[in-house]
Amino acid sequence: MHDLTAKDLADLIKRMAGRVLAEREMLNRLDAATGDGDHGSSISGALALAVQKIGALAEPSPQDIWLTTAKALLNGMGGASGAIFGTFFLKGAAKLKDVERISQADMAALLAAGLAGVQARGRAQVGDKTMVDALAPAVAAFAAAADFPSAWRAAADAAATGAESTRDMLARQGRAKYLGERAIGHADPGATTIALMFAAAAEPSP
Repeated sequence: MHDLTAKDLADLIKRMAGRVLAEREMLNRLDAATGDGDHGSSISGALALAVQKIGALAEPSPQDIWLTTAKALLNGMGGASGAIFGTFFLKGAAKLKDVERISQADMAALLAAGLAGVQARGRAQVGDKTMVDALAPAVAAFAAAADFPSAWRAAADAAATGAESTRDMLARQGRAKYLGERAIGHADPGATTIALMFAAAAEPSP
């Protein structure tokens, strides 16, 4: 697989937005078990806004696209989830300064920076029943893969396994921690969203 261009990156965000929108009601149901029940609606709306804003950019750089996505999530979602998901893209965007074509190493650095930003902001570790349970293994799997296509597939598989693992966890961060054992049996909506986004990234480009 060739390095990613700005157009490839825009297509990637579009695929993520489409996958999350398709699963919006499922995400809302997961969120209803532990939160307000609007996570799917809010993040699908914010990603749709990102796609719209990216489409309005004239000759954007890869950094422009990632930063536009960050701003759409920060401004379009609101609340703690918007801050956390927005931070993931915001911290990653810093790694794209002056990058015109994104290599696997560039993307691995971007993902790692995003993860570090999420953990610094939310103070969550693996095992706390948050999006970090899907994101951390996905980032590690991506970095360890032999090439770009297998990196996305490995990351998607790791994210899916990580998201599913949250089902049996006792929450130690986020709103679900106040539910205690009542949150057990429900997968974390943020982790599930991360799994959907990596699954979309692993799909072949149109």
